[in-house]
Amino acid sequence: MARLTLDDLYRLRIPSDPQLRPDGDAVAYTLTQADPESDENRSQIWLAEPGAKPRRLTGGPSDSAPRWSPDGRTLAFLRAAGGPPQIWLLPMDGGEPRALTEAPLGAGAPVWSPDGTALAYSGPCGDPDPNAPVADDRLGHKADGSGLLRGLTVHVHVVTVATGEVVQVTSGDFFAGAPTWSPDGTALAFVADLGEDRDLVPSGVVCSVEAGGGEPKALTGPDTICTGAWWRGDRLLVTGHSGGPTGHARLFELVGGELVELAGELDRNVMVGSAAYPGGVPQLLGDDVVFCARDRGFTHVYRAPGEKIVGGDRVVAGVSVAAGKIAYVAGSPHSAGEVFRTDLDETIALTDHALPGVELFTPSTRVFTAPDGTPVEAFLLADPDREPGPAPLLLDVHGGPHNAWAPVFDGVHLYHQLLAEAGWTVLTVNPRASDGYGEAFFTGAIGAWGIADVDDLHTPVDVLVAEGVADPARLAVTGYSYGGYMTCRLTAITDRFAAAIPGGVVTDLISMAGTSDAGYFLKAYECVADLPAQSPMTFVDQVVTPTLILHGQDDDRCPIGQAEQWFAALRERRIPVRLVRYPGGSHLFIVNGRPSHRRDYNERIITWLEQWIPGAGMPGSPS
Repeated sequence: MARLTLDDLYRLRIPSDPQLRPDGDAVAYTLTQADPESDENRSQIWLAEPGAKPRRLTGGPSDSAPRWSPDGRTLAFLRAAGGPPQIWLLPMDGGEPRALTEAPLGAGAPVWSPDGTALAYSGPCGDPDPNAPVADDRLGHKADGSGLLRGLTVHVHVVTVATGEVVQVTSGDFFAGAPTWSPDGTALAFVADLGEDRDLVPSGVVCSVEAGGGEPKALTGPDTICTGAWWRGDRLLVTGHSGGPTGHARLFELVGGELVELAGELDRNVMVGSAAYPGGVPQLLGDDVVFCARDRGFTHVYRAPGEKIVGGDRVVAGVSVAAGKIAYVAGSPHSAGEVFRTDLDETIALTDHALPGVELFTPSTRVFTAPDGTPVEAFLLADPDREPGPAPLLLDVHGGPHNAWAPVFDGVHLYHQLLAEAGWTVLTVNPRASDGYGEAFFTGAIGAWGIADVDDLHTPVDVLVAEGVADPARLAVTGYSYGGYMTCRLTAITDRFAAAIPGGVVTDLISMAGTSDAGYFLKAYECVADLPAQSPMTFVDQVVTPTLILHGQDDDRCPIGQAEQWFAALRERRIPVRLVRYPGGSHLFIVNGRPSHRRDYNERIITWLEQWIPGAGMPGSPS
């Protein structure tokens, strides 16, 4: 068996968005692979069935969001072929797919009506002139990955399958979330923020609108910030936050105009799934509601009110239920993702997309105790057969801050495996503010970034140095987004690290609050207190660590100016520093950006460590 290389990025095939056929016997899913020739991420729709080899259903360069018709005879999906994504239909009894929509700005994921005669979707509306001056009266005028919105809105549309006729169901100055059909097919529900001051006061209500169009009617009140709604049979399930935008997302059912919490005693964050965040939307299994939540480093499937029904060393990312069965995609220590089907008595792996001929190192789990007595979980990745004695150690800090590391192979941080092969220990820690450890832990760093969480990161390093696992002269730190923030923060308050690689950085919370697409909410609800005291820039004159900054040029979540400020301040003081910009890169370019950029990101981390930690050893270089 061979070890992982950076070129394996182009061999990784990542499944997502599994959709059970209504009879429960087959699963359609999206399979994504990086293409070195086009330097793009290619995705097609595949089909997996028990006892058969998975087969490709579509051949477009960018196909996604498969959705079965109620009778299982047609598969709707999105295709982006030289333009914005459109809804296509694939007849499952034979024949070629056909385009159903021609939306000028594209369509969102399709949702079948109960009788199969129509599809609903949310899609952008407007006619922006890219050369016209842009005047804004509110915050929220840009979005990471989209840039300046230029007056664009998002609204619900319905397209008739037989004719292709499209009706815009909602209109106005708001953004309509993904639609869901009422059981009788006469109305659609969606989540929207309709408040005049929605850029300053977060809110979200579940709305209902007639399928033929009309004025939306609010179904929920102001006490819950709703984030998603799904009709499941005759039950309307809702996710949201009670009382404010901080803390765990919760699961509700709308009953008689009131939101009734379904998993209030679980003390775990409900995860519906999004880019870089696992999970899946709530489903109905018989009379039971099933949902995803993070438990420690893993993401699992639960049955309300809190029974875990899919657990183990897995990170679930996508769930579908039909005919008493559950399909899901899950990553493990050995694969970035496989499609499974279970009836809760028997679980079957329907795919094998693991890298053939590649052996991966498996993380081990440790729990450390912070100085205030708080247990802090961490994961160590190392070659179990390496020579004993203190080794170089890389501390990697996750983003969020309300995300979490898991002891699985994620397909993004390939440098973890390569460093382990070279004799390093890679330490990933879930400090307070991480998800999966209860709401008190989840909110434990609000107003105290870089203050309440620092000891949670130092303590594991201290223990590993004392145990002779880590060499105190060969310590390095890296991280992305919040992890990039923390990398800068740590090097501003200690000189223990010989090299630092912050990515997608936050360095000055004051300028961040006025330039990020989420800056105001970061200031008002996450950092809330003394911004200078939490900002690495306040302490930049104490940095002595050689620093490599990696940043997307078009990042609107953590704008490039954050990286430029840190770079200029270090360069002025003659601290070894390099700023690498990735043209066109949004905040999540390390997850879904150009393959060449993602490979380069991994390679530069390894090269910087090799430069500043002599004798650490790297794959292909002398130890």
